Amino acid sequence: MHTIDLAYVGRGLHEELAAYIADQEDYYAQEGVHVALRDGCTWDEERLRRGATIGLGRALLSRLTDATPWVALNVNTHRPLFWFLARPGLTSLADLAGRRLAVHAPHTAPGCFTRIVLRKAGLDPDRDIDTIVRMPGDYGMDLRRLRDGSIDAALVGSTMAPEAVAAEHGWHVLGWVGDHFQIPTVGLAVDPTYTDPNDPAVQAVLRAHRRALQVIHNDPDTTVRHMQTFLGGHTADEIRAHYEAFIAPHYTTDGQADLAVGDTAITAVAAELGVPATFTAADFYRTTTTTP
Repeated sequence: MHTIDLAYVGRGLHEELAAYIADQEDYYAQEGVHVALRDGCTWDEERLRRGATIGLGRALLSRLTDATPWVALNVNTHRPLFWFLARPGLTSLADLAGRRLAVHAPHTAPGCFTRIVLRKAGLDPDRDIDTIVRMPGDYGMDLRRLRDGSIDAALVGSTMAPEAVAAEHGWHVLGWVGDHFQIPTVGLAVDPTYTDPNDPAVQAVLRAHRRALQVIHNDPDTTVRHMQTFLGGHTADEIRAHYEAFIAPHYTTDGQADLAVGDTAITAVAAELGVPATFTAADFYRTTTTTP
């Protein structure tokens, strides 16, 4: 049996769902590969690039800023699962002006995407908002700070169903990042310096992940059951509503990237980072790799 290290670099459904389904449904073993799922959230790039990664956003930023030659072989979705969750009194992104927003660091993928969205809303993230940078996690501390009023809003990820949380506390969801910025994100990427994209282990993981994507589309009950592992603080109805709104309509069926979306996203990310866009979506997203 082939073996491979596969690292996730964020927590929650956005990052982990397809790989989790592939693991729990035993697709990896059926495809002939032993996958060691690794927590790479705090790994430096040199360590991360020696295995496969789920985090396509981070890989893209690394290729733009450090010329690390990552290539993405599978794409789960084009709509990042991050939301702006706010206390009462704020009803739109424009209302964040002069407010305290907990957010990821600018050099991280979700932090960069957030800044792009804020600029689209007419806000300068460095001048118009009091940004409180924190490490991503389960966002539990953000919820505590929203409750005690020490922050006004937070960018939160898919460790929760934000609309259900907002309804419970009388808060507002100001926007979903995926509605304002699309980029082929989360899936499978490797650095060919260390891992051949055509390596049998990589190809086996691709087959397993694409089977998982089919489950997401064709077997809602199984998908929702697996989602309960990530959303243990929510009811079955809340989880299914989250699946129907954000997962089923927006996950790919075959792992393929929309290259037009990719080119637009690369241009926007490079501009936000202040670096040249030295490659195209077709250079980075090589999702047509054949899986025998």
